[in-house]
Amino acid sequence: MPYKEGPLSGAAPYHFFGKKVFRVGGHRGQETWSKEDICAHLGDDYDRFLGAVVPPIFQNSLFTRKTVNHGYTYTRVTNPTTEIAEKKIAALEEGEEAKCFASGMAAITSALLHALEQGSHVICPKSVYTPTRGFLETYLTRFGVEATFVESESVEAFEREIRPNTKVIFLESPVSNLFSLQDLGELSRLARAHNITTIIDNTWATPMYQNPIRFGIDLVVHSASKYLGGHSDIVGGVVIGRKETMTEMMHRERGMLGGIMDPHQSWLLLRGLRTLPIRMRQHQENGMKVAKFLEEHPAVERVYYPGLPSHPQYELGRKQMTGYSGLMSFVPKGNDEQIWAFIKSLRFFEEGPSWGGFESLINSPGIGISEESSGRTGIPSGLVRISIGLEQVDSLIDDLDRGLRSMKV
Repeated sequence: MPYKEGPLSGAAPYHFFGKKVFRVGGHRGQETWSKEDICAHLGDDYDRFLGAVVPPIFQNSLFTRKTVNHGYTYTRVTNPTTEIAEKKIAALEEGEEAKCFASGMAAITSALLHALEQGSHVICPKSVYTPTRGFLETYLTRFGVEATFVESESVEAFEREIRPNTKVIFLESPVSNLFSLQDLGELSRLARAHNITTIIDNTWATPMYQNPIRFGIDLVVHSASKYLGGHSDIVGGVVIGRKETMTEMMHRERGMLGGIMDPHQSWLLLRGLRTLPIRMRQHQENGMKVAKFLEEHPAVERVYYPGLPSHPQYELGRKQMTGYSGLMSFVPKGNDEQIWAFIKSLRFFEEGPSWGGFESLINSPGIGISEESSGRTGIPSGLVRISIGLEQVDSLIDDLDRGLRSMKV
């Protein structure tokens, strides 16, 4: 669906292919932009930057204003290079404004800190990203914040846990490692009825394939280190929401805690965004082929990937998402020693915990997992997670097939 651009109050116009266009914000307005156009051109402001096809890096800490009050003072608060990335991502997510952070966790923790106060309560899927869970159940407890972790598939599970002091429902759809979904529309309606802020980590689907704000979600966060950057060479995060909320976060959580993305990282993020649409199409194509291959392989017990019709929430995924990325999990048939040997035998899959770059990766959250930890997080014993990169997909399938057959289970 094309993005409908609308001017923000007091927003300064810039030029795009000779047409005066207003700064992104809102859902309806004068110009219609495809996501490809947003990634390639929106915010690049060629006239402002002397016709440079690639905008410059404002690699400076201070902005003086003796003769011109241009609105910039200090890069810890705002920076022109970073703002270009923020304009593109806000438009892609159909939000009013975006703010970039120094890491995905800086974005997640800042969004949570903005919405919480002493003694608050949070409801969250139990299989959420491990550092997010750690922040909720360890760090925030010193401020009296409590967190309840629930099965992510059930709206009723969230509803049962609502308390008078519940301030946030934190979502991750699909959820880490298991790739179960939450009904975003139903949960946003539930939250609004109780005056609860909804926050979602949308890193897996990216703005190309899921736009939670359409379903009433208040704040969307991303690890820009993953698909948005796409080249495994930056660490960054972003939060998208209403203009008023983003302005408050810019001065409070980001400005006071100092977690802004630096200009060089912002420039690299812009480079990654320009190829985001075509990269995601290839990640999806490769991912779907690998998922189908794994589902039919005799050495695989189960595949976790919402793009497969066999996924128990496949229809919900079709309702909420327009596509799928290249991250999935599966459980090979074998013991930990056999699975570990399989991982080490692969040629195209490097072993590592991150994902979303050009390269294929494999990780093993289910090897050696204790029964207590498995019950707490939902991760089954033997679970292997793979990120399907941009290599030739037949090479990836052949690599996995050779490794799985060598297990001899």
